[in-house]
Amino acid sequence: MLNSRKNGKSIVRDYFEAILIAVLFALFVRTYVAQAYRIPTPSMEYNLLVGDHLLVNKFTFTAAPTMVERQLLPFNDIRRGDVVVFKFPHEQEKDYIKRVIALPRETIKIEDNQVLIKKEGDADFLPIEEPYAHFTYPDATSPYGDYGPLTIPDGEYFVMGDNRDDSLDSREWGLVPRSNIRGKAFLIYWSYELNRTDTLPGSFSGRIRLGLKNLGALFSRTRWDRTLKIVH
Repeated sequence: MLNSRKNGKSIVRDYFEAILIAVLFALFVRTYVAQAYRIPTPSMEYNLLVGDHLLVNKFTFTAAPTMVERQLLPFNDIRRGDVVVFKFPHEQEKDYIKRVIALPRETIKIEDNQVLIKKEGDADFLPIEEPYAHFTYPDATSPYGDYGPLTIPDGEYFVMGDNRDDSLDSREWGLVPRSNIRGKAFLIYWSYELNRTDTLPGSFSGRIRLGLKNLGALFSRTRWDRTLKIVH
């Protein structure tokens, strides 16, 4: 009987340790390696759609303190064209997702929807290619006009949504500090087409029916062609 009690306690302790390790590992991954993010607005259409669920690589932009780490580990600088998740500068508790357009020490201006960049030391502005950019309105009715020029200070970035006429971004609220950038979006692990007509019923039975309905919609509304798609 004594051995049985010891074995029972040992099993409980083993399960507790396994659960504790799993929780700590999940917290470590979420804090330092990867984070899930859901697209809530159309500001990145049509590259990222409302209902896309992404994985964000938080490891790639981590600073490497030693030469050995810089050589062996896949750290990268933030580059133009990277799709990044960051803490909104004016409300730190909110996460935004946009594309990096201008880097520190560059000067940016926008004319007739064309982004022009002048690098430090250059005399002229040059256009950049933006195959990802999407425009909703004709030039005459666009809510955004020409912009700049603006020189980007060290440690800050100019970001924009791919859906240029339906995106609140650096044109509206300013630059993103390097310290606010959480990571780079790299994979759509699931995409779910939202139905905005669904409302939460007041009765318990109504909620049960809605839950069963949505269980079926889990398959019918999943955008299978976007699942496991790499973010560019």
